[in-house]
Amino acid sequence: MASTTASGTASGNGSVHTTTAAPFRTHKDWEAARRQRRRRCLCCCLLATLVVLLLLAITLVVLFLTVLRVRDPTTRLVSTRLIGVAPRLSFPAASIQLNVTLLVTVAVHNPNPASFAYASGGHTDLTYRGAHVGDAEIDPGRIPSRGDGTVQLALTLQADRFAGDLTQLIGDVMAGSVPLDASTRIPGRVAIFGVFKRHAVAYSDCHFVFGVAEMGVRSQQCSDRTKL
Repeated sequence: MASTTASGTASGNGSVHTTTAAPFRTHKDWEAARRQRRRRCLCCCLLATLVVLLLLAITLVVLFLTVLRVRDPTTRLVSTRLIGVAPRLSFPAASIQLNVTLLVTVAVHNPNPASFAYASGGHTDLTYRGAHVGDAEIDPGRIPSRGDGTVQLALTLQADRFAGDLTQLIGDVMAGSVPLDASTRIPGRVAIFGVFKRHAVAYSDCHFVFGVAEMGVRSQQCSDRTKL
């Protein structure tokens, strides 16, 4: 057990002042103090890191809900032009079928801050009063961010598929207008600021009326959506 040494000095009035020596700090005491400071610094670093990560997460959530929120593109049929008529003889029935090819130009507006690039795989199905009468493959392309682009597709109509509604088709042609529905699916990738890339599929469903006299689109109504 350590002893404490006290020394006294007498003053002129006879009182005695005593002094006590400061306790000696051992090596263990220094180590304990250093470990405590280290733990305190580590806690501060962890707290600062958690605060930074929380702020970063909040920033990303706000960006994805506002600036980076994916908005549906809009499509509009610009023109439809006849580019080919191909009769085909089928065996053994020896019947003649007639395929008509239309060049369809579609304008696409991309309101997002991300470009949309699509490779092969885009496809359009054309229906007439519920019957599948034609289709088209879409060539690869790219729509810039917050920009416009055009998509051209060669749409082949197979006349034999109109056979079930031939009477109705003749009536529509005599009336001067043919109602059609086009359903388009385009898989691709969106690139946000050229860094973040995500797979996306653009869908478009359009109902339009084809004018026989002008050989073009008379009216249209489209519904567009994008699925990530």
